[in-house]
Amino acid sequence: MKPRHKRAAISLAVLGAVGVAVALVLNAFNSNLVFFYTPAQVAAKEAPQGRTFRVGGLVQAGSVVREGVSVRFVVTDTLKTVPVRFEGVLPDLFKEGKGVVAQGQLGADGVFAAREVLAKHDENYMPPEAADALQRADKMRAKMADTLTNPDALAQPGARK
Repeated sequence: MKPRHKRAAISLAVLGAVGVAVALVLNAFNSNLVFFYTPAQVAAKEAPQGRTFRVGGLVQAGSVVREGVSVRFVVTDTLKTVPVRFEGVLPDLFKEGKGVVAQGQLGADGVFAAREVLAKHDENYMPPEAADALQRADKMRAKMADTLTNPDALAQPGARK
């Protein structure tokens, strides 16, 4: 084999090894990604079925049911709700009406099976994703209320009285 052919073979082998390493790293990165969804997005079936993701919002008042170490509660963004089932010890700051983020998978029955529950850490904190989801829900609710109270706005887009 000529020296030029040896260099080309070594270059191809190194390039192939780098390609395999990059493919393995990207595959590991993709399988460890965990996305955040709001209850409205989960209800609209935007959340992946059978993959781990996070759902966040407020714990609906009166929804917490404890059965030993198993806990059922409902997460809401004030528009839609998602029932959550969790087995384990909840954080001390977990309370009804407070912000929460749960990580797990959505079951075929529509119940979110949480493996981890995160609660806010002080009185003023809410996860940014959950705060943004609540703001969008409030804007949507205000827009819907405006449309219901002012039906003329539908007839003439852009025109307001």
